[in-house]
Amino acid sequence: MYLAKEVKEAIFKKHGKSEKDTGSTEGQIALFTHRINYLTGHLKNNRKDFNTERSLVMLVGKRRSLLDYLKSKDINRYRAIIKELNIRK
Repeated sequence: MYLAKEVKEAIFKKHGKSEKDTGSTEGQIALFTHRINYLTGHLKNNRKDFNTERSLVMLVGKRRSLLDYLKSKDINRYRAIIKELNIRK
């Protein structure tokens, strides 16, 4: 698989509270962003892979709902995560 255990732990350590804290909103958003970037690169090479395209759209929707949740709960954490991950301009 493209996402090794060490890579996941590094993502959660950087964006979450610890490397074992997989439930934090920031950690999940960072993980989804990593997966979205990977799938985007895959789709550039494989234009007709419609199953991956559907998965990508679903991931973007999940990330969007998590971002909306974070925005409603704590606007400062929301601004920090979108700035750090370059999600928006």
